[in-house]
Amino acid sequence: MSLTDLLSPSDIAAALRDCQAPDSFSPKKFFQISGMSKKSSSQLKEIFRILDNDQSGFIEEDELKYFLQRFECGARVLTTSETKTFLAAADHDGDGKIGAEGIDYFKYR
Repeated sequence: MSLTDLLSPSDIAAALRDCQAPDSFSPKKFFQISGMSKKSSSQLKEIFRILDNDQSGFIEEDELKYFLQRFECGARVLTTSETKTFLAAADHDGDGKIGAEGIDYFKYR
């Protein structure tokens, strides 16, 4: 399964266009524009599984900086500030990584 099986390619493209400039990425806005905020918890868990590059069950800071590139290989890398802000918002237990429930968090924010 790929992200385009769950999200519209045009919505993904619009979300990536919205955050092209460095330090313009907002997880909440990205989730809204891409259509992720409208997905069920089970669909978000499938998206999370696709985004979890090493299939560890978590998205660590090193993986998170390449978040946009999981949607499109030519997309930019998140800045250090964006990565840390995203991690802080979704890391509920403070262990330095995001579990599937962290992604689900943005649906309700």
